[in-house]
Amino acid sequence: MQHYPPSVIQVIRQLATLPGIGPKTAERLALHLLKASGDEVRGLAQSILALKANVRLCSRCFALSESSLCPVCRDPARDTGLICVVERPADMMAVEAASGFQGVYHILQGVLSPMDGIGPEDIRIRELILRIRTEEVREVILATGTAVEGEATAAYLAEQLSGLPIRVTRIASGIPMGGDLKYIDQVTLKRALESRRHVP
Repeated sequence: MQHYPPSVIQVIRQLATLPGIGPKTAERLALHLLKASGDEVRGLAQSILALKANVRLCSRCFALSESSLCPVCRDPARDTGLICVVERPADMMAVEAASGFQGVYHILQGVLSPMDGIGPEDIRIRELILRIRTEEVREVILATGTAVEGEATAAYLAEQLSGLPIRVTRIASGIPMGGDLKYIDQVTLKRALESRRHVP
């Protein structure tokens, strides 16, 4: 990399700090930017600056937003009595894209991970409990991931919410559509059997 001019090296190093971007990909991106038109590069730089200047967390659910409330929280057609709890904004987008869910969200901004020093005070659990106590919430759907940290977070939340006058549910997990049983791992198959439902 030393054969590149210092400005190119600097861009490669900066790009390589992004998640999922290794040195080779960073090099390809830097060379692409070098060949791109001035307008394209300026547009990219301005959109990154605007992203940093304009995007914040929704004051109610902690989704990404350009105003104090995100579009979901501002939507009067949404059922505010039904809260879907997810780990990150990308999880909220996945639920929105995949379903006809008409409730609202609460984004924890992470999961419990004692190994990484992340405890209940480091994610948005207090704010969730406050919402439940101050709003007319009927049900909380725990939609954290099925990795160890997501399961531990869901179990902790279920325990914390058990004394409140609401219904607490957990998203079902199990065999994906089109999945072949012989290729499904034992934990997933066990979960699918536990989450079975009556066929009418």
